Amino acid sequence: MSSFLHTKYQALEAYTPGEQPRDKQYIKLNTNESPYPPSQAVLTALGQEDIRDLRLYSDPEGKELKLALARLYGMGADQVFLSNGSDDILNFAFMAFGQDGAVFPDLTYSFYPVFADLHGVPYSTVPLHEDFTMDVPGLSGTGKLTVLANPNAPTGIALPLSEVEKIIASNPDHVVVIDEAYVDFGADSAAALVDRYPNLLVVMTYSKSRSMAGARLGFALGQPELIADLEKLKFSTNPYNVNRLTLKLGIAAAASDDYFRANAQRIMATRETTTNALRQMGFSIPDSQANFLFITHPQVDGAKVYQACKDKGVLIRHFSTPALAPYNRVTIGSEEEMAAFLSVVEEILAEEGV
Repeated sequence: MSSFLHTKYQALEAYTPGEQPRDKQYIKLNTNESPYPPSQAVLTALGQEDIRDLRLYSDPEGKELKLALARLYGMGADQVFLSNGSDDILNFAFMAFGQDGAVFPDLTYSFYPVFADLHGVPYSTVPLHEDFTMDVPGLSGTGKLTVLANPNAPTGIALPLSEVEKIIASNPDHVVVIDEAYVDFGADSAAALVDRYPNLLVVMTYSKSRSMAGARLGFALGQPELIADLEKLKFSTNPYNVNRLTLKLGIAAAASDDYFRANAQRIMATRETTTNALRQMGFSIPDSQANFLFITHPQVDGAKVYQACKDKGVLIRHFSTPALAPYNRVTIGSEEEMAAFLSVVEEILAEEGV
């Protein structure tokens, strides 16, 4: 750290993203990327003219993509916000709506406390139940910005939409953010509630089900006034934060709804097969509605499983915090990747005498 950094940032603990090693070839099951490529429409969307046009700035409003997403979700273009990945939108949300503080579950996406600290937003956390489900009464009527990942990460457990609505309805004077990065893998989206609640912001991403993590594209749905608040911050920070190529690819992906939903179904089927196989090996796993599993074994330490998998060429995600240390998060890859992962796990358990 230099001596020039503002004192308010000196104690900031930055977010740690999942490993992206380059030292060897891994089966990569650690960052919840899709095992399948983007749609054919996306693969063929760009031509030489688009590359030549990189000399020009992108459309700061992203009008065509907003219209495409608005049609997809049955709302107006003025109810859609675009940004450089969903994390960027979450960052804006803490900046815009956290004046009275923020509340989120104690075990959830670890970027939330970083955003809060970055913007000087005081926050409190609500413990999950013993079965890792969210405490709906504890998250209701908070009188603060309330942020929920649904399905939750890293557990993969989703709240029913009726329970989500209770939380939204109980907090009418403060924004409720529903972070739906994984909603397409079996949960119900709160997008259906946007017209009913002016305090609701639904945040989505192209990184998971739409197979475009490398493009960095996220979007949010909300009532026009809430979207205008986010636009004010975006245009005061970086109006061109979604590049020309990503905008065009995003439009092509929005027109490929059937393709990405079919891939989500494939991933859900593989998730079911993998869950059953791991449970037969003695692992405990909550029922997941995301594209990952949250696994633990009563006889093998979580860190040991993680390291042994890595040594054998499979990357999974381990968290060092005490509450999560017994667990690992495993992204659902292709059928072939998951078969290889299961084979590696069988080897590890045999080596541990289980």
